Amino acid sequence: MNRLPSLFVSHGAPTYALEPGEAGQRLAQLGQSIERPRAVLVMSPHWITRGLALTAAPMPETIHDFGGFPPELYRLRYPAPGHPELARAAADLLAAAGHSVALDQRRGLDHGAWVPLMHLFPAADVPVVQLSMPAGLDPSSAWKLGEALAPLAADGVLIVGSGSLTHNLYEIRDGHDEVEPYAVEFAEWVRDAAVALDRERLVHAIERAPHGRRAHPTPDHYLPLPFAAGAAADDAQVEVLPGGIRYGVLSMESYLFGSKRAPVRTSPAR
Repeated sequence: MNRLPSLFVSHGAPTYALEPGEAGQRLAQLGQSIERPRAVLVMSPHWITRGLALTAAPMPETIHDFGGFPPELYRLRYPAPGHPELARAAADLLAAAGHSVALDQRRGLDHGAWVPLMHLFPAADVPVVQLSMPAGLDPSSAWKLGEALAPLAADGVLIVGSGSLTHNLYEIRDGHDEVEPYAVEFAEWVRDAAVALDRERLVHAIERAPHGRRAHPTPDHYLPLPFAAGAAADDAQVEVLPGGIRYGVLSMESYLFGSKRAPVRTSPAR
């Protein structure tokens, strides 16, 4: 099997499961066009632990870790199998990099994992292991976690960082499509850094990109991006997966690191 790419995906609000829009369509097309992985390993900011942990349940449950949404959202299930063997292999790689890792036999998949995977692999027939986000993680350490797990990509594992390219929930505007210019400016700056696979810029984006602190009042939803980039080969070709901006401030743009398809560069939808 060829080395698989790694993927950063913006998972937006939980309603993304019901309203795929352009971002969901792009993920669906990607799932049909890339080499089928033997498993997915995904990090999401909706599982934060003191140290590192990996799901090791044979059949992880679908966690509805949100409130106040339409009833049909809570009826959704993503019954993908787990992969305890992959969890142990990932734990070994992380241990070799100096990390202590727990294998959680009961933890399921939170919405940061299962919602985008519903669009990417809708049949739920690709096994999934979720990696927790350790408390206090910073972008440089996130990149190093990706590097530590990169060997899995050569063994048929799709490494996914699921977060949000912009994530200021204080400024969400429901009910209209007016886009905040700062979200566009931040996304454009980060896109240029991602396409160049520029580690320095991606690690320091929140401090150096225009409106970085406004786009990410807390870094948790940004950290999956350097994680996914760190798992990529140094010479990886990067493909932009446009997704527009929802609720005025949430960019749904995603990046495929290691694409064998023609790269796409585009401005965020306004």
